[in-house]
Amino acid sequence: MRASRALLAAFALAVVLDLACLAVGFRTGHAAAKVLLMPLLAASAARAGAPRLLVAALLCGWGGDLLLLSGAGPAFMAGMASFAAGHVCYLRLFRRQGPPRARARLLALVYGVALVTLVTLLWPDLPTGLRVPVAGYSTLLTAMAYTAGTRLGPVAGFGGALFTLSDSLIATGVAGWPQLPRPDFWIMLTYAAAQFLLVRGTLDTRPAPATAYREVRSTTP
Repeated sequence: MRASRALLAAFALAVVLDLACLAVGFRTGHAAAKVLLMPLLAASAARAGAPRLLVAALLCGWGGDLLLLSGAGPAFMAGMASFAAGHVCYLRLFRRQGPPRARARLLALVYGVALVTLVTLLWPDLPTGLRVPVAGYSTLLTAMAYTAGTRLGPVAGFGGALFTLSDSLIATGVAGWPQLPRPDFWIMLTYAAAQFLLVRGTLDTRPAPATAYREVRSTTP
C-alpha cells in the first residue's frame, strides 16, 4: 500500500503541474505532464490490487491522451477509439458488480435526455465525418457513466458524470461553440478527477475476499 500511495501522490503532483502549465499557457509543460497522468494512476491502482480491466481502461485512456496531443484529424479519431476501448473495459468491469442499485430508472432518464439533447445540438456544427463517430462515442460514454452510478455508487457515479462533462467540452470545441477561457484547463481538470474517482469507486466496492473455513471434527472410537 505504501507504493500505491506514493504513486498516487505522484499522480496528484502531475495533475497540479499539468493544470498550472495550462493556466499559464505553457503547452510543452502540459504535454510532458499529461503523458504521466494515466500511467501513474494505473500503476497506483495495480499496486492496490485493482482488477485488470480497471488498469486496462486507464491505459486505454493513456493511449487516447497521447493521440489527442496531435491536432491531426486521423489522430483525433484514433484517440476517440482508444477512449472508447477504455469505456468498454469500464462497462465490463462495472457490470460485474451486480444488479443496478436504487434510482437506476431516474438516472437512465437523466442521462438519456442529456445524450439526445447534446447530440442533437452538436450534429449540425460537427464536421460531417465526425457526426456518426461522435454520436456513437457519446452513447458509449453515457452508458459507462450510467453503469458507474448504478452499479458502484456515488463516488464512481460522480466520476462518470465528470468524464461525460470533460468529453462534452471537447465536443463543443470541435463543433466551434464558444468556450470558457483556457478550455483545456477545464477539460483536464474534469478528466483527471473523473479517472481518479472511477478508480476510487471501483477499489472501494471490491468484494471482500472470501475466507474458507474448515470444520474439523474428532471422533472417539
